[in-house]
Formats: sequence, C-alpha cells, structure tokens
Amino acid sequence: MSDAVDGTRDVRPGEEVDAGALERFFAAHVPELAGKPVHVKQFPGGHSNLTYLLTVGDREVVMRRPPFGTKVKSAHDMGREHRILRALSPVYAQAPKPLAYSEDPAVMGAPFYVMERLRGVIIRKDVPEGLGIDATKLGALCRNLVDCLADLHALDYKAIGLTDMSKGDGYVERQIKGWTERYKKSQTDEVAVVEQVAAWLERTRPADSGATLIHNDFKFDNVVLDPKEPTRILGVLDWEMSTIGDPLMDLGTFISYWVEPTDTAMMQYFRNGPSDQPGAWNRAQLVDRYRERSGRDVKRPEFYYVFGLFKTAIVIQQIYYRYRQGLTKDERFSVFGIGVQTLCEQAAHTLEKLG
Repeated sequence: MSDAVDGTRDVRPGEEVDAGALERFFAAHVPELAGKPVHVKQFPGGHSNLTYLLTVGDREVVMRRPPFGTKVKSAHDMGREHRILRALSPVYAQAPKPLAYSEDPAVMGAPFYVMERLRGVIIRKDVPEGLGIDATKLGALCRNLVDCLADLHALDYKAIGLTDMSKGDGYVERQIKGWTERYKKSQTDEVAVVEQVAAWLERTRPADSGATLIHNDFKFDNVVLDPKEPTRILGVLDWEMSTIGDPLMDLGTFISYWVEPTDTAMMQYFRNGPSDQPGAWNRAQLVDRYRERSGRDVKRPEFYYVFGLFKTAIVIQQIYYRYRQGLTKDERFSVFGIGVQTLCEQAAHTLEKLG
C-alpha cells in the first residue's frame, strides 16, 4: 500500500496533540493501550473533524477530535459519533470499532474518541498508480459503493439501540430549513444562486420516504479499500454527520459528489473521486442500482441530487467561514468560496434542465 494513498504527515501548526496527556488517559482508562509511548501523526485528508494516527507501542489506532475554532458544535459531536460506531460496528462490517471516548478538557481541550485503524487504500481525487483498478474494476467498485450504502440503510436502527436519535417525521423539511439557516449564519459573500436553490427545495420538497440510519457524507474518500482487492470495501469512515433520517436524502448527498465527464470545468476542479474516469458509472446508474439493491422507489432523484449539492455547498461554506475568520490557516480552504458557487450553479443548472 502506498503511503501517498493512506499516509500521514507531521501535525499541522496549530493542531498539535499532547502525547503525554494521551499516555496518561490510556493508563487510566484503556488497559490495552496503557504503559506504552504515544507517537502522533496526522492524516492530511478531510475538511472537518481532525484525524490523527497514534502509534501506541507497536499498535496503530486513530483519534478524532473537532477542528480548532469551530462554530458548528452539532456537526462535531464526538460523543455522538462514538456512540453510533459502538452500536454499529457489531452489525455492520464496514464500521470501525471504537476503543475509547473522553469529554475531559484536560486531556485534549475538546471531546475526542479513539478507534481501531483500518489499514487499506483510500482513493481521493484519482486512482493511485499501481493499484490495478482498470475500467472493469472501477465499474465493480461503483456497484459495491452503492451496495454498501443500501445495506447501511437496510439495518434496523431500533434493534441496535439508536431509537432515541430519531426526531420523527419531517426530516426533509428540517434539513432544508436547517441548512438554509446554517448558510445565513456562516455567510461571507453574496451568492444569489444559493437563495434560488434554497427556495426551490422548500417549494418542491417531498414527504419523507422513510427513516433509517444514514451516513450523510458517503463518498470515495470516506471508504477504505482492500489493497489486495481494491473493489472490496473494508471500512466506512467519518460518521460525524450520521443520524436517523430519510435514506433518499443520503443517496442525494452521495450522488452530489459524483462528477461526470460532461459536468463543468469547475465541477471537475472540485472533483474528489475518479467518477469521470473510464468505467465509472454515471449518476443515473448509481440510482438504478440503489433501487435494485434497496427495493426503494426513488421517484425524484433530481430533487435529492439538488439537495445534496446544496447541503455540501453549505458544509464547505461553514469551513470557508472559519478560514475567513482566521480560525484555521489551512490554505486548502482558500478556494472554498468558489466551491460554494460552483455547487449551487450545478444545482441551478439541474433545475433548468427540469424546466
């Protein structure tokens, strides 16, 4: 496995971790990690919660904590994410096993949790050289991604103890209103198309199609692949936005990350997976396979796609807000304002095609 795919780097300035505090925490609360020196590296990918590789003696584990200077606490609830993984890992093979959780500010200055490391390949923008994914295998991987999402939606969230996470009917309505409000609270520039898309979503929203456990950020770079058989999905990461909600909204978020060869140059620029490469399925194929695997009737895929674009635009707007406020110095975020406009223009273009 290439370090360039799922490798680490030195911790970014301003995002340092106190290894000694972790050693004391493990000694007091995690017997299997106690009494061993902790060495810290950082995974460079991801735009929200911070993810670190901890080498504890001869064992590797992963720690996640909220970003420094975040304004949106609900999107960085470590206790909630830890609880979901604890319930999910026994019944969903792709969920990492959590090992520990703490809210003690004396340890990390913020809540955090530690989980097992899933060793494998993570594809970010392009398929890395030497991985051996040709057009046929890329198509198979696309199929497996859809199946993995549909299988998550098939789980009985009540049976695994997550009933109280449901807020009842009205999920679609709450999501549209909620993301619109989040945009207003984190707005930095005037982007008229955002308001246009928000109004259309509110005006045309369907009733909830059902309620399942949903991931809410399912995409190429949130899955870990088997390096020996890279069409096989070993794990699904980044459960920070997971909740009980309408599975078709989750499908919409998934396909909103899917950039096809005929999409605009700016959409290509922000592509975060090899969805435009030979053998990759298109969005319509993904929806068709989801229908087949899940047995769910997806009557208005365009609505869910537009919602996914809108929601993702607001997520990166929140990150861009932190960058503009000087709460993060990560230069990757400097172009996120353009990203917000790009995604909402793609949504508006989809509405034009609908007539």
